[in-house]
Amino acid sequence: MRLLEGQVALVTGAGGGIGRGIALRFAEQGAAVAVHCRTAVAAAREVASGIEEVGARAVVLEADLRDEEECRRLVRAAAEWGGGLTALVNNAGVQPTRPLPGMTAAQWRTVVDTNLTSVFACTQAAAEIMRPGASVTHIASIEASRPAPEHAHYSASKAAILMHARSAALEYGPHGIRVNTVSPGLIDRDGLARDWPEGVERWTRRAPLGRLGRPEDVADACVFLASPLASWITGHDLVVDGGMTAGAVW
Repeated sequence: MRLLEGQVALVTGAGGGIGRGIALRFAEQGAAVAVHCRTAVAAAREVASGIEEVGARAVVLEADLRDEEECRRLVRAAAEWGGGLTALVNNAGVQPTRPLPGMTAAQWRTVVDTNLTSVFACTQAAAEIMRPGASVTHIASIEASRPAPEHAHYSASKAAILMHARSAALEYGPHGIRVNTVSPGLIDRDGLARDWPEGVERWTRRAPLGRLGRPEDVADACVFLASPLASWITGHDLVVDGGMTAGAVW
């Protein structure tokens, strides 16, 4: 039996990269998947086609998650399409680089609203309609505890996501809703080795498992947390980084 048979999931930011991997893996494990995008409509439709190819249902839903009402509208649309909502994966996010000296409040807010406020609004909206046994998973990052230069706004937003999940686990637990996070390390994408060769080389040299992550690695962790196998797990951060953060930093 597939792990997510009969579930209805909403994956935000599912047009590419990690989100695409999560949406496809959920479908392979039996879930109907609402594929969210903001602007990457063509890519989201490709993901939906891939989901349908494995015999699962899919729908593409557009929304700007920087807007609270758009978050609520998205969740309602997913639930109406699926006849309910059993899993939410808050994956949508941005990762611009900007030195902290000179960063404007507007630049800060763009990252925080996209990465963090959307998580708050989507989770709140989903929890209002979810039944006991449902799950919410936030995609955080190992940068929540190990920041990188020029990522102050990103790292701060991801650290806040960890605490939001713990708080939500505490408050939504009595309603039978579990909330967890997955914190990926460096995940490969097309062109990454070309665009950042020194970073890729440094990562693969230091990582205990000797490779970059793949979207499927993160997706498998999300499937586990949404499945009955994790029915007594909430408020937990599952690190998926090939062992990188297990190493010494001095």
